[in-house]
Amino acid sequence: MMEQQQQRLRRWSDLWFAAAAKPLKHVVLKMQLADQTLTLEDPLPRPGNGTDLTAMLTDELLLRILAAVPDTLLPASLVCKRWLRLVGRLRHSLTLLDWSFLDIHILSRRFPDLTDLDLVSASFVSPSFAAAGGGAMLSRGPVSVAAETRADPPIGECHFLEPDVIDRGLKTVARDCPGLRKLSLVAVASEAGLMAVAEGCNTLQELELHRCSDLALRSISAFTNLQILRLVGSVEGLYRGPGVTDIGLTILAHGCKRLVKLELGGCEGSYDGISAIGRCCVMLEELTISDHRLEAGWMAALSLCGNLKTLRFVSCRRIDADPGPLEYLGTCPTIETLQMQRCQLRDKRSFHALFMVCEVVRDLVFENCWGLDNDMFSLASICRDVKFLSLEGCSRLTTDGLQSVVLSWVDLQRLVVVSCNHIKDNEVSPALSSLFSVLKELKWRPDTKSALASLAGTGMGKKGGRFFKRV
Repeated sequence: MMEQQQQRLRRWSDLWFAAAAKPLKHVVLKMQLADQTLTLEDPLPRPGNGTDLTAMLTDELLLRILAAVPDTLLPASLVCKRWLRLVGRLRHSLTLLDWSFLDIHILSRRFPDLTDLDLVSASFVSPSFAAAGGGAMLSRGPVSVAAETRADPPIGECHFLEPDVIDRGLKTVARDCPGLRKLSLVAVASEAGLMAVAEGCNTLQELELHRCSDLALRSISAFTNLQILRLVGSVEGLYRGPGVTDIGLTILAHGCKRLVKLELGGCEGSYDGISAIGRCCVMLEELTISDHRLEAGWMAALSLCGNLKTLRFVSCRRIDADPGPLEYLGTCPTIETLQMQRCQLRDKRSFHALFMVCEVVRDLVFENCWGLDNDMFSLASICRDVKFLSLEGCSRLTTDGLQSVVLSWVDLQRLVVVSCNHIKDNEVSPALSSLFSVLKELKWRPDTKSALASLAGTGMGKKGGRFFKRV
């Protein structure tokens, strides 16, 4: 029996050495090859034979190379899994289009260094047909959603995801993206979801809340480092919300005293809400009012913003229905820039009150504003310290109306006139022409004919005989 066991053990050892002899032989051969040094006579690997030449580069070096090549992040991510992972580290801004991306918990693994995240477009409920690859997209500003073209009417109220779904997504963002500095979301989540973001993303400096309400602003004080805030109560053509009233503006004023920039879009309120912001947010330097629904008399509170430097109106149908007596308006002592973009300027009384509040303004910008004729523009002569004037798309303003105001500004240094069809070159007076010669910056293109006139002598604008000669 002992002899049989010894023979059996001997057979197992023979089998093991026979199986291990070949791998050990290759290991010894590889160790010998590793000791050899590469000489000039040794052939180098050539591209195209399946060799990855970037495998010898470290991740840090390859990241520096990819970051130096512009507009190639998307194609580069398709090369291999390693490049996909590295390109994700280079992306710092992301607009999420599908909320389910948060449910599978790969946001931090795919994009570990995100600082700017937009969740607005992903917060809308997509129609069933859009998932099948059909349908049209409805865009309103930076937001695009799928429109239900089969519905009657095809464009109606857009719906959002359920609050508990958005809550879970916000908790994922708070856990996986602690380095966020800017976040855009829809304020239909509960207070717990916003509190989770405030606690997890303590470096957040810029916040954008769509469909915001007074209730959603109760937790705004938890964002201790917030400096830039955009509140959108409703967007015409996309959604209607409960809106932001004086209650919400007062909560905001007491909770965000370090605000530097504030935008109120589609918000309600009155003098009480704006005055609370002016008294509490002493660091506020830039205020944007877009498509507002503020009550009459709110503009008198602007003088309480003691550090305001930039005042901007965007897509406003009116400025103030009843600004009240001019002696009660006051002025913004530090105002430097007044911008009007796509606004309706037909109320002479409110327009006059606005210039009284911004009497010391230095930069005036009007872009595609309706109703800005000679009579309305003449009110700008109240502002004596204007150094920069920009007019774009002001089709009702004429040459006489322009020069009657700009000739009264002795400190004017820069002038931009673009696409103002009633301002003509042949109507420029000698006094206005002499003003042009002393300006530091002049961009004069009131219509397309003026642009072609500046190319006189170059042959541009003629028929193709100059460029196509017969042979």
